[in-house]
Amino acid sequence: MTKVALVQLDVSDAESVTDRIARTAGMVESIVDADLIVLPELWHVGAFDLKNAKAHAEPFDGPLVARMREAAIKANTTLHMGSFAELVGDKRHNTAVLIDPAGDILATYRKIHLFGWEDGEPSVMTAGESCVVLPTPLGATGLATCYDLRFPEMFRRLVDSGAETFLLDSGWPSPRINHWTVLAQARAIENQAWMIACNSAGTHAGVEMGGSSVVVDPRGNVVAQAGVSEEILIVDIDVDVARTWRRQFPVLADRVL
Repeated sequence: MTKVALVQLDVSDAESVTDRIARTAGMVESIVDADLIVLPELWHVGAFDLKNAKAHAEPFDGPLVARMREAAIKANTTLHMGSFAELVGDKRHNTAVLIDPAGDILATYRKIHLFGWEDGEPSVMTAGESCVVLPTPLGATGLATCYDLRFPEMFRRLVDSGAETFLLDSGWPSPRINHWTVLAQARAIENQAWMIACNSAGTHAGVEMGGSSVVVDPRGNVVAQAGVSEEILIVDIDVDVARTWRRQFPVLADRVL
């Protein structure tokens, strides 16, 4: 079994970016015996506060990633630090980062599907171009962020690259939270893969987050789901469930497209 902790952070406006980073790092460091910890999308500013994301964008070697690398070392765990506003020259990316227990960077993923059309995320961020699959304590693991969940083609590509588990960081709003669980189950069912999806809570930039962080098994069963407030959801995951189910019900072998 692999013990996973989903940290569903409250990203409400009242907390400063500096205070939230310090508090979140402390939360990560306080979690005992987790093999993997997952944080939400753009949790340092809130996924819908694009003005704040722009103001607090920083390069990959900036203080935010450095602080989360330190937290991974202190927690002795693999840390999916969610995503941050990565500054690259005059461009910004919504970049997720995976860190190993020694504080080394295992992988980064720049969000491919940017939400909000012309006036939304694309007005601040530049889309990524590459899918990412890598070995983790959960087997071959594909990375995705929030709005990516609506695009099944991306998850097929991750599966074609060997993914048995999906890790998804998110800032999914309350008005569409019913879509969240349905889509998480759909991506798990159609790909016979674990879906581990960490959302945020609270209200920022006038948008209420939906919480409801969820773990779905490869058969589409909701194994655990958080409420709507800040909480840490801890789940034991057996990656062999995906491998066994794919052997027992080899639907992926029948793909013709």
